[in-house]
Amino acid sequence: MRITGWMAEKQGGPMVLSTYEAHPAADEVVVRVAGCGVCHTDLGFYFDGVPTRHPFPLVLGHEIAGTVVEAGEGADAWLGREVVVPAVIPCGTCPACRGGRGQVCARQIFPGNDVHGGFASHVRVPAQGLCGVPARNGHDLAALSVIADAVSTPYAAVLRSGLGKGELAVFVGAGGVGAFGIQIAAARGAAVIAIEPDPGRRALVLAHGAALALDPVALDFKAVKQAVAAFARERGIPGFRTRIFETSGTRRGQETAFGLLGQGGYLSVVGFTPEKLELRLSNLMAYDATVQGNWGCLPEHYPAVVDLVLSGKVVLEPFLERRPLAEIESVFHDLHARRISRRVVLLPEA
Repeated sequence: MRITGWMAEKQGGPMVLSTYEAHPAADEVVVRVAGCGVCHTDLGFYFDGVPTRHPFPLVLGHEIAGTVVEAGEGADAWLGREVVVPAVIPCGTCPACRGGRGQVCARQIFPGNDVHGGFASHVRVPAQGLCGVPARNGHDLAALSVIADAVSTPYAAVLRSGLGKGELAVFVGAGGVGAFGIQIAAARGAAVIAIEPDPGRRALVLAHGAALALDPVALDFKAVKQAVAAFARERGIPGFRTRIFETSGTRRGQETAFGLLGQGGYLSVVGFTPEKLELRLSNLMAYDATVQGNWGCLPEHYPAVVDLVLSGKVVLEPFLERRPLAEIESVFHDLHARRISRRVVLLPEA
């Protein structure tokens, strides 16, 4: 299979339209890409010096949906099927995978990090973990690409937190990951607060799951904390039934999220920033609190995430913007400069 993809020659660019060969080995498939979402992690690889495991030149992109067009030995059953490709594909056989910790599998495949990714016409990936898409009922296959990280990752974070009905979820950052996490938390019956500086994003999440949206620019940290406490108090939700999700991937967001921890509190770190920050870890002891990192989502949870989207419990379209894949460099620069506030899905040329 001859693949056409946008190859980043080095960190920071340029990106060059390139062709390369990829043929599926046993238990591998080639997926014709319908759409590939642009993630904050892609920007980290490209602009911020975050190391990739495959050296540059590299085709980035790990939020992929498409159709299987070639299959290696043992993967024939996938031919012709529409799929979402997990952003993190554990091997399934190592001690970590057998122990239920596929997130830390040393042999995992992360498209656009370990192998050439989805900013291309096609992508070669393991068949292990692929998520088949049932009847889409009018949903666009390209849009489903964001399930591969922006929806599935907060799903995993919410699931691991144990968030339940009548509890409080606070999302620090209401961009792609945060916006979908807010909907997932609301679907589980939680009351949801968003902390987000962008007024457009605040308006969107108020229409899709958030009961309160706070502006951390207009309010200082003390005022934000007081507003969260008042919201919880009005609803009779104690601190130990509060789950905080850091989904901004910024230093200030992480400082805010940690600062909101109270007695018996729980913090899930979903966003990533290479910046360092100072924290008083003794707060965890004093509050008997918990901080949990979250790396992707195990493939076995993907069918439940797809069902949330196809059933309408999590909506995608208001949060998405489509662009031609040929505009990839300008999209990267616009996202990095925060000139685009929605999740961009890049569409390969027909």
